[in-house]
Amino acid sequence: MLLTISTTVRPATDLGFLLHKHPDRVQEFGQSYGTARVFYPEAGEERCTAALMLDVDPVRLVRSRGRSTPDYALGQYVNDRPYAASSLLAVALADVFRTARTGRCDSRPELAAGPIPLEITLPVLPCRGGPEMAHRFFEPLGWTVGAQAVPLDEGFPEWGDSRYVRLSLRGEVRLADALNHLYVLLPVLDDAKHYWIASDEVDKLIRAGESWLAAHPDRSLITRRYLGRRWALARTAFARLAELGDDVEEDLEPPVEEDPAADPGPMADAPSSEPAGELPAAPAGEAPGERDAAPKRPLNVLRREAVLGALAEFGAHSVIDLGCGSGQLVGALLDRPEFTKVAGVDVSAQALAIAARRLRLDRMPERRRERLLLFQGALTYTDDRFAGYDAAVLMEVVEHVDPPRLTALERVVFGAARPGHVIVTTPNAEYNVRYDFLEGMRHPDHRFEWTRAQFQAWAAGVCREYGYHVAFRPVGDDDPELGPPTQMALFGRGSAANAGGGDD
Repeated sequence: MLLTISTTVRPATDLGFLLHKHPDRVQEFGQSYGTARVFYPEAGEERCTAALMLDVDPVRLVRSRGRSTPDYALGQYVNDRPYAASSLLAVALADVFRTARTGRCDSRPELAAGPIPLEITLPVLPCRGGPEMAHRFFEPLGWTVGAQAVPLDEGFPEWGDSRYVRLSLRGEVRLADALNHLYVLLPVLDDAKHYWIASDEVDKLIRAGESWLAAHPDRSLITRRYLGRRWALARTAFARLAELGDDVEEDLEPPVEEDPAADPGPMADAPSSEPAGELPAAPAGEAPGERDAAPKRPLNVLRREAVLGALAEFGAHSVIDLGCGSGQLVGALLDRPEFTKVAGVDVSAQALAIAARRLRLDRMPERRRERLLLFQGALTYTDDRFAGYDAAVLMEVVEHVDPPRLTALERVVFGAARPGHVIVTTPNAEYNVRYDFLEGMRHPDHRFEWTRAQFQAWAAGVCREYGYHVAFRPVGDDDPELGPPTQMALFGRGSAANAGGGDD
C-alpha cells in the first residue's frame, strides 16, 4: 500500500526536515506485520514528494493476532490488506512520522508551525459510504478532495464500483495536522481496525484530534467509527472532547447516519463485541428501555446556558469572550438582541478561522455583523481592545495557561481590562473519577485542573488583589461527594451581592 506527500513550498526539499527523513536515503521500519519504507520519488527545489510504502506480509499479519482466536479460513491470508490503505497504514504512519505528527522541527520551526501547500495521494483506499464519505470527512478540514470510485473490473463496467476509492487531497495545511487527519480518518473511512480496540484508543483519538476534531461537523460519526462503536469508549471520548473548550459534547444517543443493515464489507475484521453497522449496545448495567429515554443534556450546553443566564442576571449588554475557540458562545450571544456588542478573542488564528466559518461571517446580515468583533490576542499581554465591556467570559480557558503565567492573565483581565463582571468556568478535578477510562487530566493541553478548594482559593486571591467579589455555582450534576463536573465563579466589582447577579 502506498501514500505520497508532496509540497511546492520553496525550497521543497525542506519537506525532509519536517518529516525527519532524509531525501537521499531509503529508510526501512519493521512492523509486526511487514515493512514500512520511506523514500523520495522526486526531491527538487520546486517540488518534493515523500512516499510511504507498506509491504504487508499476510502470514505475519495472521500470526500477530495471537493464538487465542484461531481462524482457519483462507480469507485471513488472501485479502486486500497488502494493497488497500487501512488502519495498518495508519499505524505505520504513526510510527514512521512520530515526531512530525507532534509538529516539532528544530531545524525549521517556523515552517512546521504554519500551513504549507500539500498534495496527498492514496491510490487504493477502502471507503465505506463511497467517495461522498471522503468529501464529508476531509473537506471541513480545509482540503480540496478528489475521490474517484475504483470499478470492480474495468473490463466489465456493468459490474459497478468496488468499495475502494482513489483519493487525492490538496490544500494549505500544517503538515502535523495533515498527518493526524490521515491517522484518524484512514481507519474511519475503512470502518475497521486490524487490532483490538482498547481503552487507550480514546487517548490516541484525543491526542491526534485535539486541534480539529472538536469543531468537525461529523465528529460524532468519526468518533464512533474510530472506536469501533464501543459505546463506553464513545461516551468517554464525547465527554473529553467537550473539555477542549466550549466546542462540543455530543448527545450520547447516536444519530441515524448510516444504514444499520448495510454490509461493512468482507474485510471489516476488527475484533468487536458489537456487529459492525449496528448501533452500540446499551452500557453494562443499563436497562434496554433506558436508551429510549431523553438523552442526558451535554455538559457544554449546560455550561453555555449557565453563562448566558448569569450574563442576563448581571444586565450586561456588551460581552467579550476571552478564548472564544470556535465561536459557539459568540454565536449564542449574537442570537440574543439584548447583547448589543459582542467580541470574541483567541490566541489561535485557526480557531478564529473556524469561528468565522461557523458564524457564516461572510454572509452575516449587516445589523448582526455590526454587533460583532473577532480578533486575535493573547490573554497574558495587556491589550486595549479587551477593555470597555460590561462582562468578560473565560469559559474553560484558565486551565490551558501555564501556572506561572496566571498572574499575567489576572493582571490583564481584572487589572487592566477591568470589566464590571467576569465569569470563569473550569473543570472540577475531583469529578474526574466519574469519567471511565480517564487517566490524568481531561485533556493533554490542560496545564492543571483545580479541586473546588483550589479554585476558590485562587478566586479569593484575585478578589483581594483587584477589588472584586465572587460567588460560585455548580454546572452539571452536583455530586454530593465530588461536586459538579464544571465549577463556575462569578466575579463582580462593588458589593458582594452584585457578584452573584444584578447591576453594579
